[in-house]
Amino acid sequence: MIKNPFDLNVIANQTKGMKAAQAAGQVALTSAQEIAQLNQRAAQELSSRMQAKVAELMKTQDPKSVFDSVHAEVLQDAAKEVAEYQSQLFQAFASGNKELAKIAETMIKESQHDLIHFVNEATQNSPAGAEPYTSIFKTSFNNALQNFDQIRAAMTDSFSNFEKSMEHMNQFSAGQKDGSAQKPKKK
Repeated sequence: MIKNPFDLNVIANQTKGMKAAQAAGQVALTSAQEIAQLNQRAAQELSSRMQAKVAELMKTQDPKSVFDSVHAEVLQDAAKEVAEYQSQLFQAFASGNKELAKIAETMIKESQHDLIHFVNEATQNSPAGAEPYTSIFKTSFNNALQNFDQIRAAMTDSFSNFEKSMEHMNQFSAGQKDGSAQKPKKK
């Protein structure tokens, strides 16, 4: 009895695909939850600061001192808060990016392994006299493996570039935050 070379444990492969999709979905969900928590925290902090500032400003009798206070303090504090929020947001994106890169790398390796298994099974069970065809098939397979390597390299570059962009934006935000904290307040 000859084995069927096209039977690749379809259910096992579908399960792997489902698990990879589930892992990617979990990463997206976790990132979305983290971003939602950041947004909620930022909104709560902004609301409480605004209430405190409004209460403080209501006590002030001199309009010029109100303007000076708003201009010097509130705007600088707001700039620092925005920079801090951006920094936390970039960290959440970078974390999710790393997880997705790991998942994609695993999926590519598993697909490559499955393809190797498929070719080995197909060529081992080929009938006598089919050597020229199996040679062409193996050449095509080797080209496919090279494509896998190119896809993996492009994916790695893409994730790396995204991470570098996040780091640069985070450094820029940190520079903005430090710059606004170091500026002297006008009186």
